[in-house]
This record gives sequence, C-alpha cells and structure tokens, in this order.
Amino acid sequence: MSIETAKTHLRQWKRDGDVYLFDKAGDTVEMAAEALRVSPGEIAKSMSFYDISDDKIILIVTAGTSKIDNRKFKDEYGFKAKMVAFDEVEQLVGHPVGGVGPFGVKDNVKVHLDVSLKNFTKLYPACGSNNSTIELSIPELEIMSGYMKWVDVSKE
Repeated sequence: MSIETAKTHLRQWKRDGDVYLFDKAGDTVEMAAEALRVSPGEIAKSMSFYDISDDKIILIVTAGTSKIDNRKFKDEYGFKAKMVAFDEVEQLVGHPVGGVGPFGVKDNVKVHLDVSLKNFTKLYPACGSNNSTIELSIPELEIMSGYMKWVDVSKE
C-alpha cells in the first residue's frame, strides 16, 4: 500500500487529484510544515498503537504539535499506550512511517481523531508517502478518514 492506495481511497469523493506531492520529503512535522508553508499544528500527524483489547491497530490523528498524554490514553482505552514498532508500521497499517495518514489503511485499523485537530480550520494529513498530503477541513477529514470516534488523548 502506498500513495496509490490513499489516492484510490480518496477517489470515491473525487479528491484523488487533490493529493499534493512536494519535492522535499517531510520526514518530520516541521519539515512537512516548512515544505507546505503552514504551521506545524496544521500537519495532521497519525500515530499507530497496538489495541490489546481486540488485536487491531488504533490510528490516532492529532495536530502536528501534539503529543500523546499517557494518562488520557489509558483513561480512554483502558490500557497503556504502546506504539506500533517502527518496522511493523507499513505491514500493520498499510503505509510507511512518515507517510501514514487515515486514507486507504488496512481493515484492522481503527481511525480516531483527537480533539487537538479542532484548533485548525485546514489540516494536512499524509497520503501514503512522506512527501504527499491533501488539504482538508475538519468535516472533510471526518468523512474521508472513515473515523470511528473523536478522542481527547493529547497534550501540547
């Protein structure tokens, strides 16, 4: 899976042509923000966690400047946060590290949106590679990500 998988997913809303590729890879939030000339908070960062309750993966999309608050995570999910191992992300989620976004992920991935995203009107999630993104509003992200629920598990 890759950028093509994300584009195929976005095609159902006729937004596959809106995926933007930038020249310089955005391996970090700061690099992506610089390449797009937006604030780091507007980069929609996706983090993958093992869901020990049902052998699935939880993909939490947060504002780019947010970090996971371990206490809030445990209160929300009932277990301690454990990120998917770097070398397992692509296999378990469907996109490589740096390109993980909520589009075209594997069936075992549950997308959750963090309330930190609500601080912004436009967001830029990755689309399967570390140099791809799409500009979306919150309502568009809700629809196109197929999210399951909003959560409050981050801190600045």
